[in-house]
Amino acid sequence: MRWIPGGTFLMGSELEGYPEEGPPHYAAVDAFWMDETQVTNADFARFVAETGYVTVAERPLDPTEYSGVNPALLVPGSLVFRQTAGPVDFSDWRNWWSYVPGANWAHPRGPASTVAGRELHPVVHVAWEDVTTYAAWAGKELPSEAEWEFAARGGLEGAIYSWGDDPAPEGRILANVWIGEFPWRNLKPAKLQRTTPVRSYPKNGYGLYDMAGNVWEWTTDFYRDGHPDDAAHPCCAPSNPRVTSAEGSYEEGEGLARIPRRVIKGGSHLCSAERCLRYRPAGRQPQMIDSSMSHIGFRCISRTGPSSRHRA
Repeated sequence: MRWIPGGTFLMGSELEGYPEEGPPHYAAVDAFWMDETQVTNADFARFVAETGYVTVAERPLDPTEYSGVNPALLVPGSLVFRQTAGPVDFSDWRNWWSYVPGANWAHPRGPASTVAGRELHPVVHVAWEDVTTYAAWAGKELPSEAEWEFAARGGLEGAIYSWGDDPAPEGRILANVWIGEFPWRNLKPAKLQRTTPVRSYPKNGYGLYDMAGNVWEWTTDFYRDGHPDDAAHPCCAPSNPRVTSAEGSYEEGEGLARIPRRVIKGGSHLCSAERCLRYRPAGRQPQMIDSSMSHIGFRCISRTGPSSRHRA
């Protein structure tokens, strides 16, 4: 784990096209320890082996919780990204996401897939219950959105990316993100088009890897469409802010289940400069707590210091 010194910082952004990141405001966080990398398949496998834990994606679904859904579809599985043959209609995410029965952390692309040889890749297909159970087992916690963003900035006040303002310094790509035209043309070598092993890209100023790209990361805050606007000056910065009420986090729309959503941060290997420029410290989006996907993982923090179970 790495020591994050804490302090007051400018959180959020005014980037055009990403209104959920505004308004920029000051926040203060206390010092804490943070995992140097995202939790890996090897880490999660050890947790499962020691506890016998079964993830949400591996459990049968209760038809009473999903009214209007064909019961035949309510089988254990998870959402898996599917690269398309050509350009698609972006109004429907189902053009590039598929619910795959049997997909889970140990079988990330479906029953025939495996994590063998991918032990140092970040674990994916983990829902909120999965990550909090792991954190408790490890003697850790999940970060708040403010803690995560402060750590991601690595001491660079107001910078666009976790490494500065230049998206590709001297032509170097510093995060595992989509290069090309999403979701059909990926210009990276095939072995780099999904997740990559942790520590494959340079660390930030606090010694943290993959605070941009690779996989999205869970935080404890319930989602809101934007930030509060009552801290325009450092003198007024709230201390250790958190959004602890699920009210206001639900996705609005007729027929939608009232499932709380929490903030995920950091972007993933599916983010691109043209479609999803969210691999920035200020980037954020909501995720239903009962759902897992092939591009969402996590890392933990500790406010008391590393314990005997903390990863080396």
